[in-house]
Amino acid sequence: MPEKQQHPEEFDRYVRQMRYQPFGEDGQRLMSQSRALVCGCGALGTVAANTLVRAGVGKVRIVDRDFVETSNLQRQVLFNEDDVARRMPKAVAAAEKLRGINSLVEIEPIVADLDHGNIEELCEGVDVIVDGTDNFETRFLLNDMSVKHGIPWVYGGCIGAEGQTMTILPGDTACLRCLMHECPPPGSTPTCDTAGVLGPIVNVIASVEAVEAMKILSGNSGAVSRDLTVFELWHNRIRQVDVGSLREQVECPTCKGGEFPWLSGKQSGHTAVLCGRNAVQLSFPGSTVSLDRLEQELDGIGSVTRNQFLLRLDVDKYEITVFPDGRAIIGGTDDVAEAKTVYAKYVGN
Repeated sequence: MPEKQQHPEEFDRYVRQMRYQPFGEDGQRLMSQSRALVCGCGALGTVAANTLVRAGVGKVRIVDRDFVETSNLQRQVLFNEDDVARRMPKAVAAAEKLRGINSLVEIEPIVADLDHGNIEELCEGVDVIVDGTDNFETRFLLNDMSVKHGIPWVYGGCIGAEGQTMTILPGDTACLRCLMHECPPPGSTPTCDTAGVLGPIVNVIASVEAVEAMKILSGNSGAVSRDLTVFELWHNRIRQVDVGSLREQVECPTCKGGEFPWLSGKQSGHTAVLCGRNAVQLSFPGSTVSLDRLEQELDGIGSVTRNQFLLRLDVDKYEITVFPDGRAIIGGTDDVAEAKTVYAKYVGN
C-alpha cells in the first residue's frame, strides 16, 4: 500500500475544514492558489473578507472607497474605535487586521471608487468576485464584468432584518440582469437611512456569500446554489427562489445580447448618496488633488485633519473628506446639488 501523502505544514491551520469530505485537502490546495476580489469593505465585505482569509484563499484583494466611522462598528467586524480615531480608510484598516489573522494569505487593499474606468484592472487575475457593495449601479457593473470576462461573482444585499444572495456562474446560471432587467432607479428601494440594518443579517448573508466563493475556488462549482435565497431574521423565515432555468426563459440583454452598458460607461454616474450616512460621494475621473496644497489652502477656514490617505475639513454643518484622486465625501447633506456646491466652494473644480 502506498504511503499516505502528508499535507504541507502550513495547511495545519486548515485541518478542520479539510476534514469536511466534500472540501478535502484537494479543495484546500486549489483555494490556496486562488484569488478573490471583495468589492466594498463595509458590513458584508468585512465578514466575507474575514472568512475567506481565515479559510486560506491565496490572495484577497479588497477595494473600498470609504473610511471608518463610529456607526460602522455595530456591524462591520474588522474595525475598532482606534480605526475611527485615526480616520482610516476601510480597505487599509481591514488589511491590517487580516494580516494578523493569516500571514499566509496575500492581502491587497485598494482605496478607490470602483467604476467602469478601473474595474477591469481591479478584476485582473481574480477567480471570483464577492459583493460587499451598497448600491445596484455597482452591482450591475460587476455583473457586466462577470459575464463579459467569465468571472463568477456572488451577489448579496441586506436591509433591516432581511437579506438576499445569489451566485452567478457566467454561461451557466442566470445573471443579475436576468433577474432584474434594469437597475432600480434612485429612491425606489429602501436604504439604511430609511429602514436601518441589524448586524446578524449581515453575518448570515456574508457567510453564505463566502461559502459560495469557497465552493468556486476549491473546484466545487457543481455545489453552487442555483437559487436566489432570502433570509428574514426577525420572524425567522427563509425563502428560496429557483432561478436555475431563468437564463433560458428570458431574453437577457447581457447574457444573450452581449450588451454591457455599465462596463462601457454608457450607464454610470459619478455621484452616489451613501447608505446610512447623510452624505454624498463625488467622483472626478482623471483628476488628482495635492493634499499638502489643499491643507495649506484650507488653513483657518475650519478644522482640518489629514493623514497619508485623505484630508478632512469640518466647516459649518459639513464634514468634507477629500482623497488624492479628487474624490470627495460630503457629509451633512444627501442632496447631490448641495454637495457639489460645497465641494466647489472649499475644494474647487
